[in-house]
Amino acid sequence: MRIHQLSPVDAIASLKSTLSGLSYAEVDRRLNEYGFNEVEKLTRKPLWLRLIKEFVTFFSLILWIAAGLAFFAEWSDPGQDMAKVGYAIVIVILVSGIFSFWQEYRIEQTLAALRKLLPQQAQVLRQGVVTRVPAEQLVPGDIIYLEQGDKIPADCRLIEAFGARVNNTAITGESLPKMREADPSKADNLIDSKNIVLAGTSMVSGQAKAIVFATGMHTEFGKIAHLTQTAGEEISPLRKEIAYLSRLTAALAVLIGFLFFLIGWIIGIPFWKAFIFTIGIIVAMVPEGLLPTLTLALVLATKRMAKRNVLIRYLPSVETLGSTTVICTDKTGTLTQGNMLVQQIYLSKTIISLAGIKEKTDFLDLNKLFFLTVSMCHDLKEIGNHGKSPILGDSMEVALMEMVLNLSPGLPVYPRLDEIPFDADRMRLSTIHQAPEGATLYCKGAPESVFPLCQHIIINGEIQPLDVETKASVIQAQDAMVHQGLRVLAFACKKLVVDYDRERLEEDLVFVGLAGLEDPPRPEVPEALRRCQEAGIKVIMVTGDHPGTAAAIAREIGLVKSDNPTIITGEQLRGFSDIRLQLALDAQEIIFARVVANQKMRIVEALKKKKHIVAVTGDGINDAPALKAAHIGIAMGIAGTDVAKESADMVLLDDNFASIVNAIEEGRAVFENIRKFLTYVLVHNVAELIPYLGFLLFKIPLALTPIQALLIDMGSDTFTALGLGAERPNPQIMRRPPRPQSERLMNWPLVFRAYIFLGLIEATAAMAVFFFVLNSAGWEYGQNLAAQDLLYMQATTACLSTIIVMQIVNVFLCRSDARSVFSTGFLGNKLIIIGVISEIVILLLINYTPWGNSLLGAAPFETEVWGLIIVCALVMFILEELRKWIARKKSLNSSYRDGV
Repeated sequence: MRIHQLSPVDAIASLKSTLSGLSYAEVDRRLNEYGFNEVEKLTRKPLWLRLIKEFVTFFSLILWIAAGLAFFAEWSDPGQDMAKVGYAIVIVILVSGIFSFWQEYRIEQTLAALRKLLPQQAQVLRQGVVTRVPAEQLVPGDIIYLEQGDKIPADCRLIEAFGARVNNTAITGESLPKMREADPSKADNLIDSKNIVLAGTSMVSGQAKAIVFATGMHTEFGKIAHLTQTAGEEISPLRKEIAYLSRLTAALAVLIGFLFFLIGWIIGIPFWKAFIFTIGIIVAMVPEGLLPTLTLALVLATKRMAKRNVLIRYLPSVETLGSTTVICTDKTGTLTQGNMLVQQIYLSKTIISLAGIKEKTDFLDLNKLFFLTVSMCHDLKEIGNHGKSPILGDSMEVALMEMVLNLSPGLPVYPRLDEIPFDADRMRLSTIHQAPEGATLYCKGAPESVFPLCQHIIINGEIQPLDVETKASVIQAQDAMVHQGLRVLAFACKKLVVDYDRERLEEDLVFVGLAGLEDPPRPEVPEALRRCQEAGIKVIMVTGDHPGTAAAIAREIGLVKSDNPTIITGEQLRGFSDIRLQLALDAQEIIFARVVANQKMRIVEALKKKKHIVAVTGDGINDAPALKAAHIGIAMGIAGTDVAKESADMVLLDDNFASIVNAIEEGRAVFENIRKFLTYVLVHNVAELIPYLGFLLFKIPLALTPIQALLIDMGSDTFTALGLGAERPNPQIMRRPPRPQSERLMNWPLVFRAYIFLGLIEATAAMAVFFFVLNSAGWEYGQNLAAQDLLYMQATTACLSTIIVMQIVNVFLCRSDARSVFSTGFLGNKLIIIGVISEIVILLLINYTPWGNSLLGAAPFETEVWGLIIVCALVMFILEELRKWIARKKSLNSSYRDGV
């Protein structure tokens, strides 16, 4: 017989396991024999093929053509140094391709390392004690516990099941959840058996105990290994825009180069000189380092986020974070600490503060049924060996059990027969146990869900009818706890007849008491909320808690400040039309309480219709639709279920709301950094372009040769440009409103600053120094200079040196478009410091080494020229600082006018 056809006991025996699980020695032996519980990754394209691909991109093809033409020019007209230009372009292609490949490889390694921060865990029974282990360490014969929201880690045979339903979509394609039970199956096919759960599927509801019979590549999931691949990295809007800008710039470079080639040829410029001009235009305008820098900025941002307890699952999420306008957040564990403690209980019409109880009292003995109900009705998997092992499970249930162990120790443990699992619609859990007096139901849940089912109440050990006066007392006690910000649970029980009707189990219950649990707010949350307010981000609490509890916590943390915030319950929301919900979301302070999962998704969809960029938190399997629907789905790393984490774009490793705000700050910084880099690159592109325009339009010597332009693009400016892409967030970045979705990366202020202001200053300075060197030696307008003429080489070297020196100044200017350099500082970014040092070294090598002179057609110029270059750099520095000062003053005056 196959395992699904055996009884639970025989199934365990068939795998040579025991009811207490495997021993650790046996686990090690089976791990060596069967290997880790991992599915082999699908093979990707080999690294060498992926490397070659980088050399045939759009940019590379343009440069390959330019290099080929340069070699052809040298062959047709030797002595023009065109072969040197061709070799330089090939080097640029190789360096750019290798760098891009390295960046892609680095992304894979970084994301793989980050995902290891959050391995899938399994609750496994070994040597009689439940412990958590990484899922890959499971072996056949392990006994594991499964609950709602868990991703099933291996192929298992159920040995206990209570209300278990699984989603088999990943294996069978069936979208509807299927019931699962522990009884032997008569089915021939293992997959069709109701006592089998398969790796890669998920628990929709209930809980179960199961024995692992297949792991890794031996599972059904392993047989369809392509399903295990992580979703491919989608192309984000920002990357699309940068790719568009890059292609547009390259196309314009080719078009302008070809156009001016024709003009030059028509007006009588020799063919090869016009051709050199064309190649120079292409080289000057193609932004070879744009895409690698974007990638680097995103990767470094994900690393910084990981250090701030945020795991990014997909790189595009980084940039989307920066546009977030609304955060829909849970309360418990996100705004609060998630460390619950029972503060008050209501027994026999009396509220008792547990802070004042030092030891067990006679009054508590009279209400032992309350503590028995609490101890029976839970989803905790293991209470431990005589209290020595930790209690595993939900923090609320752990707090309740700790109260029982402190105030009423030694209670019996009755075998569980069945349960009606908790779900967000019922808001209660009922378990059935075999007590000495017969089957007994114990119920726990929200007071408004449990209390209406009760017809009797236990007072001082006696069951009495629940009259109007007593009902009022219970409701008054609940309200008192709620207004103190306590989370209130109601408890009830019921003795069952022998042939009980499962459909009517939760009727005519006996009310036994209330428990008020405190979950203190996280101390860092008020400051995080203040930062959200300054950043123009609206925060909406969406919780399953009582409205009063939600409002009390919201006031304590500063989420609401008015006495009458808008509070909408799930019941009220059911009666709202879509339009009414959208109108309600205009409220300045709004809280959603007692909502269920589909309502959370509805709130998200309504906010999206209002053109908001929505981030939403979630931890349960029912939160998965909302997490997927939001622009940014945020799962809890500690309390979150496997399904929630799989559905999310990012995971909070500490479940802390403040970490969301930190992530938004980093997301905003990425967009700003790409703009800084773009500004920096466009400035030197203008300085490279102007010499060619002057050469063609005014028939002056070409002030910058193609190989010298290449040196700037892929040599001297590389590290400084990358440094701008890795800048840390501006301290003021969270005091600005969110970036509009329609805002383009290259806007008019950026174009003006880069092209018209800084670019022209740098180009003017470069040309001024070029002519200074020529005129100092007696050159006159119209005089032709050969490429090997010492004066020409000195002049082009001076022009090149001016651009490099001014780019050294420019990198510090580009660290902010408004703040002074004295505010941003000259240190603090290692890549920029390395870049500046490398540029100085390159300058010295170009000017003062024979091979540098030979390679770039350079020659050392007079020392006094350095003085002029430094003066030009200082002028650029002063003019940009003056522009920033005027911009800050205008911004301040505008704030005053707006009443800020």
